[in-house]
Amino acid sequence: MHLEGTVTIKAAQARVWEFLTDPHQVTQCAPGLEKVEVTVPGHTFRATAAIGFGTVKARFSGDVEWLELDAPNRAKMKAHGTAPGSAADVVSEMFLSDEPGGGTQLRWTADVSVVGQLASLAARLMGTVSQKLTGVFFDCVRSKIEAAGQPAVPAPASEATVAASPPANAPPAESA
Repeated sequence: MHLEGTVTIKAAQARVWEFLTDPHQVTQCAPGLEKVEVTVPGHTFRATAAIGFGTVKARFSGDVEWLELDAPNRAKMKAHGTAPGSAADVVSEMFLSDEPGGGTQLRWTADVSVVGQLASLAARLMGTVSQKLTGVFFDCVRSKIEAAGQPAVPAPASEATVAASPPANAPPAESA
C-alpha cells in the first residue's frame, strides 16, 4: 500500500526537522503507541503499538532505522514489526522545504506491506484506516510543532467559548 501527502506547518524548517527526527517527540503523535525505546541515538529505536482495523486488533513490536538523514531537508526510514501471526514493513521518506512567510512544507511518502493473519482478515479496511490514522498523526504533529512556537498565554474565556465545539450528542442549535 502506498500513502503520500503534503502538510504545511507554521514553523521554521529546522524546528519541524528537529521534531520529526526525535523519536520521543514524534511518537507522541503516533496513534496506538504504547512505548518507545531509543536503541542507538540518532539511528534506531524500538516501538510497540496496538493497531485496530475494525474488529481485528494487533499489537506490533518493531525496530525503526533511519536510512538517510540530510538535515533539515530530507529523511528516509524503514521499520519492521511483528505481531502474532503477522508482520509489517514500512519505508517512509519526508522532504522539507521553506514556505513563503516562514512556514515549512512537509511532503511525505510511505510504502507499507502487511502480511499474515492481519492482512487476510482486515485487507478491505487497511487503506481507509491507514489514511485516517495518518491524518490524525499529521494533525497532531502540526499542532505540537506550531504550539511549541507560540508563547504559553491562556486564551480569554470568551475566545475559548467561541472556539469550543458542542458535544457530539448536543441537540442542534435553534435559530432566532
